[in-house]
Amino acid sequence: MQITELVLYKNNQIIAFNKPGNMAVQEDKTEDKALSQLAEIYTKGEIFVVHRIDRPASGVVLLAKTRGAVTNLNAQFRARTVNKTYLAVVKNAPPQPEGTIFHYLSKNEKQNKTYAADKPSPGAKRAELKFKTVASSDNYHLLEIELITGRHHQIRAQLAAIGSPIKGDVKYGARRGNKDRSIHLHAWKVSFDHPVTGEREEITAPLPTEDAVWSFFAGKV
Repeated sequence: MQITELVLYKNNQIIAFNKPGNMAVQEDKTEDKALSQLAEIYTKGEIFVVHRIDRPASGVVLLAKTRGAVTNLNAQFRARTVNKTYLAVVKNAPPQPEGTIFHYLSKNEKQNKTYAADKPSPGAKRAELKFKTVASSDNYHLLEIELITGRHHQIRAQLAAIGSPIKGDVKYGARRGNKDRSIHLHAWKVSFDHPVTGEREEITAPLPTEDAVWSFFAGKV
């Protein structure tokens, strides 16, 4: 797939991509090209990472093209005025079709894994998300998720904690991984205030319909 095919939105301040599953946003221990590196090749300029999604996840990634834009967007993320909506496919339906879930998350740096608990503990961070079941097949359920807080592996850890690990996410309890090492978690929509005009912008990333499961659910949202 060419980098040009992944571009969702661009102007003088910002560029957004529909990141494939199993591509890192920034360089990691592998020698694989990261999205930020490909973005700099595409734009022929410096790129600033505004936010990240997990390597095995797919979907919208915002990148800034100027220092002013990255400063403005970082402030919006800190103020929690950026709205992020995800889609996730799970094998086991949540106990309720929709709701809000709270946990206290602790990150294990060595394992690069987050553990969810119902009660606070030293160093744990409070996490909150809203979910609703929007479609089902014979084998899977599609959840729409609104992040209230943004924690390390938050959606993955919280869904696992309620017995609904994401399809392909063996780190968090899925029985089998996906062949391409992706997981069925997609950053679907991001809305934010344009750093220059102040106008509200919303970017939507189409589902990766080359995958049969995503293809089934693409017409349901």
